[in-house]
Amino acid sequence: MQQQAGMDWMLKDLADSVPQTRQVLVLSSDGLRIAFHGSGVDAADRLAAACAGLQSLAGAVAQELPRTDGRMRMVVIEMSGGFFYLMAAGARAYLAVLADEGVDAGLMGQRMRDLVARIGEHLSTPARTAEQAT
Repeated sequence: MQQQAGMDWMLKDLADSVPQTRQVLVLSSDGLRIAFHGSGVDAADRLAAACAGLQSLAGAVAQELPRTDGRMRMVVIEMSGGFFYLMAAGARAYLAVLADEGVDAGLMGQRMRDLVARIGEHLSTPARTAEQAT
């Protein structure tokens, strides 16, 4: 899958505005990389595939909450060495960020929300059809 033209500067802007950001990725709900910044293609593809599973898992967990639509809004994982953020960013699209442990978590969440609010409609991916699968 080719990187979506014109998205580079937006992802770079997010990475540059939050110190200690390692990777920024936009992916489709089925785990395909749309655009990325700060990593190689292989790393971006692996992260996109993992994100698809994580958003599905988060949706399943959300079903256990009363009065929920079951959609994942944001997942934050703290790991030894850093943080991972996954945020819904439009219809069938997600924004993911991998950052070092010294990242300002509040600033990261705010900048991710700002980016999604500014360009969320551009991050949406069309639904796949049977013809596209072949």
